[in-house]
Amino acid sequence: MRIGLVGAGRIGALHAETLSGLPEVSGLVLTDADPARAQAVADKVGAEVAAGVTELVEAGVRGVVVAAPTAAHAELVVTVAAAGLPVFCEKPLAPDAPGTCAVLDRVAAAGVELQVGFQRRFDAGYRALRAAVAAGRLGRLHTLRACTADPQPPPAEYIATSGGIFRDCSVHDFDILRWVTGREVVEVYATGANGGEPFFAAAGDVDTGVAVVTLDDGALAVCTATRYNGAGYDVRLEACGSLATLVAGLDDSAPLASADGVGWPAGRPYRHFMDRFRDAYAAELAAFCAVAAGRLASPCTGADALEALLVAEAAERSRRERRPVRMDEVRP
Repeated sequence: MRIGLVGAGRIGALHAETLSGLPEVSGLVLTDADPARAQAVADKVGAEVAAGVTELVEAGVRGVVVAAPTAAHAELVVTVAAAGLPVFCEKPLAPDAPGTCAVLDRVAAAGVELQVGFQRRFDAGYRALRAAVAAGRLGRLHTLRACTADPQPPPAEYIATSGGIFRDCSVHDFDILRWVTGREVVEVYATGANGGEPFFAAAGDVDTGVAVVTLDDGALAVCTATRYNGAGYDVRLEACGSLATLVAGLDDSAPLASADGVGWPAGRPYRHFMDRFRDAYAAELAAFCAVAAGRLASPCTGADALEALLVAEAAERSRRERRPVRMDEVRP
């Protein structure tokens, strides 16, 4: 099948490489606001270039992947959906909950499938953890510990429009908590701190954040995020139960060191999210091809994306107001 791709930046270029290597994809058509960048990526992977989104959706594609800058997501998703095509979109669909709801209404009216890019759902470790929880092998879950740690901060101009550390980073942890446990979040208590570049505080953001999340069965989760993890890119989830504990992301490239002298992990630490989740991105896009072909319902819906965003908004409100926030306080 022919697949369209909007965006040829960092993540778009990775998706172009991945899509062009999938056996189900017979042709890739891409477009970007920068025609030269689009052509460079197309030349590298053997794709066609469309002059714009209108030309792309008219090029005989069966589905479209949106990997453009965040500010363009909402309009692009609505445009693709209105053309009757299944759409995959990197998170977020929109900067806030009302905007996300507006996009979801338009997609529902168009009657097409929407898959949102929470790639951790396709990572082998997280999938094994979810299966273990569902099978009851851990017993009653009582504590979860999730972390997202970047080795260095993004540019100041990115932080100014990112929505804050909980919406930009921890939102992945909030989504995966729901997915792994099968439970819903009822309350969030969050705080943050700044010890790095002054542009975080100037944007009203923090470079390190912690959120304590209460699930609807009483289980507690601690989600930590930082822009300054010099050891490398660290993303893990520990699930602690009455019978056993299991960890996703604890492999030989985890950027950890033992103070007890244990020589493990012994591999080269992850330095970037594309190193840590390359296989997950490939599995995610293969799933979208199945969605576009009509063989699979979306494995990560717009409703899922909205729930994760609402938890992030509760965390941000909690940080600013210094109090626990119930989820019903942030629902639109």
